[in-house]
Amino acid sequence: MADLEIDFTSGAIAHRLRFGGGRGQDLPKAVGLKNGAMPHVVDATAGLGRDAFLLASLGARVTLIERSARVHALLATALEKAKASNVAEIVARMDLLFGDAKDLLPGLLPDVVLVDPMHPPRGNSALVKQDMRQLRAVVGEDPDALELMKVALESARKRVVLKWPRKAKGLAGLPAPSHTISGKSTRYDVWMLANALV
Repeated sequence: MADLEIDFTSGAIAHRLRFGGGRGQDLPKAVGLKNGAMPHVVDATAGLGRDAFLLASLGARVTLIERSARVHALLATALEKAKASNVAEIVARMDLLFGDAKDLLPGLLPDVVLVDPMHPPRGNSALVKQDMRQLRAVVGEDPDALELMKVALESARKRVVLKWPRKAKGLAGLPAPSHTISGKSTRYDVWMLANALV
């Protein structure tokens, strides 16, 4: 298996930037990018940085948190490379932090927290994409996903978004989401904090 790579200037990210569908995509709708709103979003599980880059490309200010030292280093290198490219304006809206989001979130006062933990194994035989398999091999599982969600619900000012497989059961122990936006394989459970029972 090839080494894990992160690149904001080419490949899948560049394609999504050009042809992704802008604010009409499920993720921008889930975090509330509409009517000129530009929330401060914390991507609490930055991973490959693709969701954060998409949101930044649409004008949001995004703070990425990554606790894997290796993945954090790859993100830092990718962001530095992107500063000298045609996406420099986008990555200027992205700030990268190293550490555990459970510790960092309470001091950030974000409008929105996006949580995309390692998803449970698929029930079908279809393999997830190679880069996601590589990421899982590096960072492992996220056994503290429920704890992270609880911190997110206590820390965000407006909403919390959980990215999750469309057909998977929700995380036990959370209040019901305010609403859900479902795509082909992924859904976004959204907690509007005026309604969250936390």
